Amino acid sequence: MMYQQGCFAGGTVLRIANDLAENNNGARVLVVCSEITAVIFQGPNEAHIDSLIGQALFGDGAAAIIVGSSPVAGVEKPLFVLVSTAQTIIPDSEDALKLHLCEAGLTFHASKDVPNLISNNIEKSLVEAFQPLGLGISDWSSIFWAFHQGVKAIIDHVEWRMGLKPDKIRAARHVLSVCGNLTSACVLFILDELRKVSGGWAQDHWGRARVGCPLWVRARTHH
Repeated sequence: MMYQQGCFAGGTVLRIANDLAENNNGARVLVVCSEITAVIFQGPNEAHIDSLIGQALFGDGAAAIIVGSSPVAGVEKPLFVLVSTAQTIIPDSEDALKLHLCEAGLTFHASKDVPNLISNNIEKSLVEAFQPLGLGISDWSSIFWAFHQGVKAIIDHVEWRMGLKPDKIRAARHVLSVCGNLTSACVLFILDELRKVSGGWAQDHWGRARVGCPLWVRARTHH
């Protein structure tokens, strides 16, 4: 069981599940992400005004996925294939996001600089993730994205900075508008949304940003 990982947990647990599956031939690893926001619900407090943002932003949700290796031919058909993972810490982000567990519950703090911090660093992180695979990508709209959205401003900044076509992160916008920020469960909800509308996308690769404290960018390549 993993806890107190915040928005970073979805990417972390997929990495761990992938490691388990790769090192145990034929393994099937059940991943479950569950989030309940009751712990952040509290009355207004002048010392923690930011917590009101968290109460408006975060939502309850749970999702599950099975990660495995060596699929049985003719029986199992993977929806996504995890090729590699990479992660980095965004510089100067120590105070950008904070979650404090105290007697009053969970208090939330987010800097107004978070969208810029992520959008200014995501391209470098993705380049570092794709280069070892021999994939020099110049057009970031040529890949498909399962992007942990955080808030609308993060989506807008990344879309502009990376020159993405609007449909590339439509799934992230949809999940945010319908469910809010589901922290660890976000990535599974977005992958499910991509599954519903993917068509032939399964042959592409994708990058995804995960947000933690301090800010981390985790990139994954799938096909």
